[in-house]
Amino acid sequence: MSHALSHIPTSSKPAYSKPVVSVRGLVRNFGNGNVLDGLSLDLEPGSFTALLGRSGCGKSTLLRTLAKLDPAPEGSVQLPEERAVVFQEPRLVPWMRVLRNVTLGLRHPDAEARGLAALAEVGLSHRARAWPLTLSGGEAQRAALARALVREPRLLLLDEPFAALDALTRMRMQGLVETLWRAHAPAVLLVTHDVDEALLLADRSVVMADGKIAADIPIPLARPRRHGDPGFIALRSRLLAELGVDEEHLAAREPQRTDARGADAPATEARAAGVKPGGYGLPAGAAAAPSL
Repeated sequence: MSHALSHIPTSSKPAYSKPVVSVRGLVRNFGNGNVLDGLSLDLEPGSFTALLGRSGCGKSTLLRTLAKLDPAPEGSVQLPEERAVVFQEPRLVPWMRVLRNVTLGLRHPDAEARGLAALAEVGLSHRARAWPLTLSGGEAQRAALARALVREPRLLLLDEPFAALDALTRMRMQGLVETLWRAHAPAVLLVTHDVDEALLLADRSVVMADGKIAADIPIPLARPRRHGDPGFIALRSRLLAELGVDEEHLAAREPQRTDARGADAPATEARAAGVKPGGYGLPAGAAAAPSL
């Protein structure tokens, strides 16, 4: 294999006759109740699925189960061996340089060359020898993406990977994730509270409630996507309704969030997060785009 990561067009990738992920009757119990209550879900090869739901509905528990970080004591979970996870925090080892973080645990004769190729794909070639604590928030998260990418996963799990970033960096990261998904075609499961983010990136949105799949909604919008497109607006309204968010009530309480935390999130939460409703406002006091 060449030192550059492969960019096989989707049409020429191997055809799989079954879902890359298959979950049936998954139950996870913590304390007095089921966080996951008989949940079933399939993810097709190369698909991009957004997982929405109010806080505490079981999204992260499901993702951790799919990452094999948590057990699946009841139900069946079929997963590919080639999988990777990107969390909200980059989780870089501070005493290892960026390239070493990217290749950590990678058993391959040309691991360093593959790591450098992954860093090039996320625009971090110039930071390969840097220490993690010298990176900006966007750079650190790009390094985490490179660490996932270098493993060439068939399943890429993203657990709110942009939540800690400022709004402009977040938009750039969203564009980067879409570019990498189109180039490598893994199945992607993105956990997010942001309805607009789900509509911008995913081709399917799954809404969780009470430990189960409450709604499974295709997103058949052409790319690139625009917030003002009628189809985008209609799907946004539908998703908000599935999440129990009253848009009229939301609009009346300026400036409310329009994410899956719900219509009762106070205005102070939006201001503290540095965003306007929908998650795309400028951070407080921002004068120029920060370095990604």
